[in-house]
Amino acid sequence: MLRDAQLRAPLLEALDGVDRLVLLGDAIELRHGPVRDALAAAKPVMQQIGAALGAGREVVIVPGNHDHHLAEPWLERRARSGPPPPLGLESEVDWRAGETLATVARWLGPATVRAAYPGVWLRDDVYAMHGHYLDRHTTVPMLERLGAGAMARIVHEPPGGPHRSEDYEATLGPVYAWIHAVAQNGGPDLGESSHGASAQAWTVLAGSRRGRSMRRRALSAGFPAMVAGFNRAKLGPLSANLSGPELRRAALRACGDVVSRLGVRTAHVIFGHTHRAGPLPHDRAAEWRAAAGAALTNTGCWVHEPQFLGDAPHHSPYWPGYSAWLEEKEAPRLRSLLDEGVPLDAVTRAAGRA
Repeated sequence: MLRDAQLRAPLLEALDGVDRLVLLGDAIELRHGPVRDALAAAKPVMQQIGAALGAGREVVIVPGNHDHHLAEPWLERRARSGPPPPLGLESEVDWRAGETLATVARWLGPATVRAAYPGVWLRDDVYAMHGHYLDRHTTVPMLERLGAGAMARIVHEPPGGPHRSEDYEATLGPVYAWIHAVAQNGGPDLGESSHGASAQAWTVLAGSRRGRSMRRRALSAGFPAMVAGFNRAKLGPLSANLSGPELRRAALRACGDVVSRLGVRTAHVIFGHTHRAGPLPHDRAAEWRAAAGAALTNTGCWVHEPQFLGDAPHHSPYWPGYSAWLEEKEAPRLRSLLDEGVPLDAVTRAAGRA
């Protein structure tokens, strides 16, 4: 949605008075084509964000899975001369002239720019991460979850699974590198939405039975057997339940698992990745708390995904335009910048142009 000037305006206006803006992963779409195309689309947005913030303000870039390429030169560089220092929960990411991250940082001027990975401490009691590590644990059989399950067997994960950032990178990094290579070499588009093939599969398998073709009905009927096969191949544990509530619960369980495994001891964890904003007023608060005790907040996304919006798009947790706000000494709170004053047809037109 940020490619559209009308829908970008509320974000630029909201930046007035903001001290720090955290781009919490997938700020640039590097999976649907060559880097040059992604940068061409991102340049005007990043330049206007930097100008709206102005000098003396800060932008923190935290790469996710769709823009993992931003961190890859740094990850490679730090390992050249021997075993690199531990990533931990936050490491400063530097860049060199000519690297994609350097280009993005330049556009965001005059604001001060820094990058952190795999997450960033916003306060002693607030940790933020993109959330892509949860793909290793979710029970939803999406494309990256299957890739992670297969790669885990190849790289021989530690007993009991990943417990460090390096463990997650060893399993997920090769998957990201392969997808990036496909995009750079003109391979098939992985989907119109940021969820790509996984969102398309959900539309086919979890949609209303009314109007389904015989082929779709057959595929849906065979899906549980397919998932059982994945589990027998030790790619799981996976579930054939693709209902909306289960998508939410599976993501929250997986995020809580990451928080526990990485030893994140804090009151609040902010993440994105799943595109499902929350907790919203109708959500059960207990679901949004990790086993380690942290309250979870999901920033939502700025991608139009009509297959998830339902009959009341403006009230859907997948409605684009949510953001998480953090005031001094207060808990994170969600705020919709594309509220009911933004008509659905404006969002649909913007998605068509993108």
